[in-house]
Amino acid sequence: MTMQDYQPAPDLLQERVVLVTGAADGIGRAAALAFARHGATVVLLDKDLQGMESAYDEIEAAGGPTPAIYPMHLEGATPHEFDELASKLEETFGRLDGVLHNAASLPYLSRIKDYDAEEWHKVMQVNLNAPFMLTQAVLPLLLQAEDAALLFTSDAVGRRAKAFWGAYAVSKFGLEGLMQLLAEELENSPIRVNSVDPGPTRTALRRRVFPGERPESVKPPEKLMPLYLWLMGPDSKGTHGQALTYEG
Repeated sequence: MTMQDYQPAPDLLQERVVLVTGAADGIGRAAALAFARHGATVVLLDKDLQGMESAYDEIEAAGGPTPAIYPMHLEGATPHEFDELASKLEETFGRLDGVLHNAASLPYLSRIKDYDAEEWHKVMQVNLNAPFMLTQAVLPLLLQAEDAALLFTSDAVGRRAKAFWGAYAVSKFGLEGLMQLLAEELENSPIRVNSVDPGPTRTALRRRVFPGERPESVKPPEKLMPLYLWLMGPDSKGTHGQALTYEG
């Protein structure tokens, strides 16, 4: 989907509360800053407290609504912890209008025959189980919104697998399945559910698996933001259950 011409209104997300996972770095951080710039009160969720504090300061310095920081290590998070998060959101804000599931784990590229089973479980926990548990916990809040969005950051290897991408690819396939079934189950609700394959993007996750790649040869996360803003905001009403791809 080409979004270069999309001009989001300055108040696109005014009065909305949006939760972003993986908000300390990369696409998650860029999205948190963009959502705040367009009026959203952003809840930053990540295990990297320093990165979240830096994003928090940047949002405040730009004059955005005061964000919230919620440290959580998704690798070991339990359903109870997600229920606690949902309770805290309700207690603090009384609402939730959007979730961007963006946190992801990609430890290495490896053949399946050599893949460490413990590492496999960790990747599945962060990339697939956590989005399931988090969505389940906050669904009652999202259903109270007049207009809400559930957005998943996916990947091309979650739609057509490639050798060596292991648990990451399989987890992203699962994420696409979760998006599709949620879209069907929430067909007659105020919640839009979609996924985005952002394509090659300059992130720490990508640097880990392509250490020899020149960073400037791939786009920065900020390039994706018109698409992410469109999907998180009301202009995308009617777009539901779609596996979208950034085409820059």
